[in-house]
Amino acid sequence: MVEVHGVCPDRLASVREAFTANFDAGQELGARFCLVERGEVVVDLWAGHADRARTRPFDAATLTPVFSTTKAIAAILIARLVEAGRLDYAQPVAEVWPDFAQAGKAGITVEQVMSHQAGLSGFPEAMDPALWFDWDAICAKLAALAPLWPPGSASGYHPITYGYLAGEIFRRVDGRTMGTALREDLAAPLNLDLWIGLPDDQHGRVADLQRPSALAKFGAPNPALAAAFQTAWSSPAGRGQAEWRRIEIPSANGHATALGLARLMGALANGGWLEGEMVLAPALIAELSRERIRGQDLVLPYEMSWGAGVMRNETVHPWGPGAETFGHSGWGGSCAFADPETGLAGAYVMNRQSADLLGDPRARRLIEAAYGSR
Repeated sequence: MVEVHGVCPDRLASVREAFTANFDAGQELGARFCLVERGEVVVDLWAGHADRARTRPFDAATLTPVFSTTKAIAAILIARLVEAGRLDYAQPVAEVWPDFAQAGKAGITVEQVMSHQAGLSGFPEAMDPALWFDWDAICAKLAALAPLWPPGSASGYHPITYGYLAGEIFRRVDGRTMGTALREDLAAPLNLDLWIGLPDDQHGRVADLQRPSALAKFGAPNPALAAAFQTAWSSPAGRGQAEWRRIEIPSANGHATALGLARLMGALANGGWLEGEMVLAPALIAELSRERIRGQDLVLPYEMSWGAGVMRNETVHPWGPGAETFGHSGWGGSCAFADPETGLAGAYVMNRQSADLLGDPRARRLIEAAYGSR
């Protein structure tokens, strides 16, 4: 039986039981789950190994790649610019990024980009996948790219391009990269173990990944899906793992602990407050999570409800019963969510990846146990 570490009160014993059961069923290598209730960390559990050889324990200092769960952090950074009056969700992207107006994109708004409506889910024409490591080159290609569907007519998940689009909007307004702003404005002041772009001195803390044994199941083939996921150049490749960790891709290469993610999302479930600091005002939390589009996504095989960079729980329900709950999932199973109705927030990270695109069963069991114990 796995040795589970951390804290879990008796009233939430079913969460610990579900966490242990995931390991006993052979579904985990290493994992951590954290639950925050009205600003207080009430559950923080970890167990297993940080490496495939099972020689290194998965502990409280272990960092895990969280892939698209990073998008929730990027969405919060954009929302903070909106709160400061430096950006407006309704304004055209081209107002802050003039070159973006090319190829019929002059009218695309910030909120359309953030809610995956811009028609830029990937590059349909062949390119060297190592080009993703060149921020300016990718942004120039996105500025020149014609939308793959009429912007605003549907959502089509932007798995990698989202990070460059949101990140370049942020950089044009703020002057800093998202990774720098995260570190300076949130992570360092609030002691959040969250990174977009990981310094070399942190690489030794990162858990090894055990890749999924099956492929993800998508819907019917279409150009948006092909560009997003199904080409040889749809994701970064051609550089070593260390280079991947160093670069900043705010859609895909965040590194985090479950505690860091849960505390950040816990602020959004708690009126915006974290350790006496306002992360985001309640009005902006509501605006961030407000539905921008609902319907069958062109890339993900689900009916989705998108806020301004966050998945809304209302259609797919990966995070408990709340209709107002929002968050994001990442490739392999990670997730982070906030439920302003109950003040509950949480995060799950792991290094044995599954092929589930949304609502990994391991995380679902933990979250359902938490809600069932309330």
